[in-house]
Amino acid sequence: MRTPGAARLFGAALIGRLSYGTVSLSLLLAVAATTGSYARAGWVMAVFSTVSVLLFPARAGMVDRYGPRRVLPPMAAGYALTLLGLAAATWQSGTPYPVLLVLAAAAGVFAPPLGPVTRAQWSRLVTDPELRRRAYSLDTVAEELLYVTGPLLAGVLATAARPAVGVLLSAALVLGGTLALAVSVPRETAAAGDANSTAVEGSSHTRGLLSRARQPLAAAAGAGAGLGAFGLLAVVFAGRHGRDADVAWVEAALAAGSAVGGLALGAVNWRATSGNRLTILTAVLGTALALAALAPSVPVLAVIAAIAGLAVAPTLTTAYLLTDEIAPPEQRTRAGAWVNTAFNAGGSASTALVGLLTERLPLSVCLLLAAAPVLAALVAAPSWRVFGSGRTVPVEG
Repeated sequence: MRTPGAARLFGAALIGRLSYGTVSLSLLLAVAATTGSYARAGWVMAVFSTVSVLLFPARAGMVDRYGPRRVLPPMAAGYALTLLGLAAATWQSGTPYPVLLVLAAAAGVFAPPLGPVTRAQWSRLVTDPELRRRAYSLDTVAEELLYVTGPLLAGVLATAARPAVGVLLSAALVLGGTLALAVSVPRETAAAGDANSTAVEGSSHTRGLLSRARQPLAAAAGAGAGLGAFGLLAVVFAGRHGRDADVAWVEAALAAGSAVGGLALGAVNWRATSGNRLTILTAVLGTALALAALAPSVPVLAVIAAIAGLAVAPTLTTAYLLTDEIAPPEQRTRAGAWVNTAFNAGGSASTALVGLLTERLPLSVCLLLAAAPVLAALVAAPSWRVFGSGRTVPVEG
């Protein structure tokens, strides 16, 4: 944090990314209250996430090409306006379901890529590998802490007022935080985006990067699918064992555990290599999510969520770090964006599927299935040779 520009970057990113901590639960509860259906609410969230994921590389590429100062403000304005539209549409029941789907898709089009932009700036500000690991860990922990305050804030607003108020707050946060983040980026960095437009764009290079980064991408996709499914199922679980808003405590427990795990990752000098550590963390996360099928009450589910959370931030941080090691310097920003895309794509697909399964299968079975994609990601883990330098190389063939 003593690095010049780090404090401004960190503060602005916190404000903008808090919006992503409040919007998911607020929008899910608002749509469910308006339509009276968790399945429809799941599809609205899936449309929002899917459109955002599909256009994520394009938005990240625009930031790389034209710079954050030019691209982020119009994205934030468009995103905030669509959230205002969703808040108005869900303020009372009766809004046609197709209108909600269109507004959700529009929100996905404009959602600013605050996480990749922030990590790209950390990579430019901090060049020492050890400090970069700490910066990435700090960034992930801070983001997880936002997912403690975000769902709690959304739950309070849903109980005291209505869920649509949380959607309004999300619009205000993303607009203010994104504009502050754009201003915090040094002018020379913003201008450098034009120079980066000449970087290698070929599909063959992209395919090569994806092939080399198969383990972190699979781990991110599996974690996204498992956590996305768990998030929706936790709402259903809370509704059947009390009130929908009680899910905020489960989400907060998950995020709190993730924050503790992320702090440990940044503070401890680990002997395990990045690849081996990612394999272990993925297995721990999948096993913990599977235990949720045994939960008899919301407090017990919250405890299990906290245990699973211990592996969330370390898994994602290690996936970003391993991808950073694998990717050549000119592709590191894009490589990190692909990890983020894999995580969000997994979450989008699982949210839509689980929304249907909740009406056809027992809730305990659905919770058990939520762990399946996380454990399935272990298949993508290659064999690793450890050399004296401490670096790992995948064993080919």
